[in-house]
Amino acid sequence: MGTTDTDPAGDRHPGRRGEASLQAIAGRAGVHISTASRVLRQTEPARGWSASAQRVLAAAAELGYRPNRIASSLRTRRSNTIGVVMPRLADTVIATICQSVESAARSAGYQLLLTTPPDEMGAQLEAVDFLLSRQVDGLIVSSLHLSGPNARLTDLPVPVIATNRHPGSWMPAVVGDDVDGGRTATEHLLALGHRRIGVVAGPRHASTGVERVEGFRLAHQQRDLVVDEALVVHSDFEVEGGVVGAHTLLALADPPTAIFAVNDTAAIGVMGAARQRGMRVPDDLSIVGYNDIPVVAQLPTPLTTVHSPTAMMGALAVERLLAAIGGDPLLGETLPVSLVVRSSTASLSR
Repeated sequence: MGTTDTDPAGDRHPGRRGEASLQAIAGRAGVHISTASRVLRQTEPARGWSASAQRVLAAAAELGYRPNRIASSLRTRRSNTIGVVMPRLADTVIATICQSVESAARSAGYQLLLTTPPDEMGAQLEAVDFLLSRQVDGLIVSSLHLSGPNARLTDLPVPVIATNRHPGSWMPAVVGDDVDGGRTATEHLLALGHRRIGVVAGPRHASTGVERVEGFRLAHQQRDLVVDEALVVHSDFEVEGGVVGAHTLLALADPPTAIFAVNDTAAIGVMGAARQRGMRVPDDLSIVGYNDIPVVAQLPTPLTTVHSPTAMMGALAVERLLAAIGGDPLLGETLPVSLVVRSSTASLSR
């Protein structure tokens, strides 16, 4: 009975249709089999490599080579897979982060195993357990809560980093500076003369909403102004949440002259509620959103908003996670945000 060679890199066997052995590639390239193995384990592009490495890659392409990732993972004890937990994937911000995570991971030679559970801590922790059972090398989670059974995330067998939202300072996270963003948005409205400023604050479990409202309060404190708590209304992050929150604020005996919605989707809902009440934006009501999703610049009244570097969050989360997988300390980062002034805000004197 004949035998079939198995190459030392764990790559595919000869003699099967459309497959190439390491030995065949080395022979065609005119290099030692160990050289071919070393070249084919790399993930960098070919430009700048030696002539022998170029020949190995060309031979692999000609012979239809594909690496055996299962055998490679047994050898390195890595799966070259990142687990990702991203609730609310239909949300533009989350989708942008996910796309940048996928692009950065793929460029580094990693694949994603993506889960999209409901925005509930129990469901997210179940997703984490599932991903760990699939032997991922690390985890990225995008929408953790500030409260709940987060302690289960403190002793995982792989590094884990948060992005977009964080569960507290105990977990490394790549996020925007939401306190400064909330402060900047409120400072803009105060500078325009508004003193009755309402807030559609988002859910209490989300660090994004909590910290943006913290910035709102800070801006008032810096001017020795007192916040009327009736002007802070919690809601979800969807359009309907903005509609309900705005109607609640505008029905007050002393309604606000401006509303800060802690995300753009809710701000669109605020605009809709103002229109339903026959109000003009910004003549009767100034509105500020948050995140600067692409659609808000194209609205009939373009939205003033805080630009959050969502794509950078995803790419940097991958970079920091891969460094930790390689043995470096896992470090988070808070990224700067900036105000984008458009037509939805105006001086109170108008």
